[in-house]
Amino acid sequence: MSGVIPPAQPPPDPRHDKPVHPLSLWRWRHNPLYRYTDRLQGWIALALLLLVPVLGLGAMFVAGGAAQHHYRAAAEHRKETLHRTTAVLTHDAPGHPEPGSAEARETRYPATVRFTDPDGRTRTAKAEVLPGLAAGSSVHVWVDKDGAIAEPPMPDAQIRSRTMGWALIAFVTVTLAGAAVYRCTTVVLRRRNLAEWDTEWAETAPRWTTSP
Repeated sequence: MSGVIPPAQPPPDPRHDKPVHPLSLWRWRHNPLYRYTDRLQGWIALALLLLVPVLGLGAMFVAGGAAQHHYRAAAEHRKETLHRTTAVLTHDAPGHPEPGSAEARETRYPATVRFTDPDGRTRTAKAEVLPGLAAGSSVHVWVDKDGAIAEPPMPDAQIRSRTMGWALIAFVTVTLAGAAVYRCTTVVLRRRNLAEWDTEWAETAPRWTTSP
């Protein structure tokens, strides 16, 4: 129909015609089919590819160092404010899982123990103990200033585990942020390309249309 401008179509992507050889990356800068926005997208991708690992490692060290400092300071504070003493079981602890097994080393059961608080008073309370301990067995417990049994200070193995966890979270966060930046950049540049194609096609199409 005369006078009707067909919708604009983006130019074909030469990357879909044949595999891109690594040596062609330099020639890609001078490819006439690529617009300024295409080259800009490539430079942004290259910058993110170089920056994200560096920033991710930096975030790992910062987050890991901060987490280690926090947990170690908390553990030291508990050691200073709590009192470690010996308690005696008043009855047998449950015997499941099998005493001495790998599961038993990770399992604790609440049992009533008798101990002496920092003020010299004899008290009884519930404490987490290994399975299979007989009445009269001795265990170590941590007691606060009020004489109540408290959670022990965090051991070094747990501090290392949590530190590594926060470091990994920091690295993954930086990586996802880099991917999000690239995605947003791609969407914005793609919309700009489509708008430019529409404008240029509106100027070019009338020269291709003919009257009946």
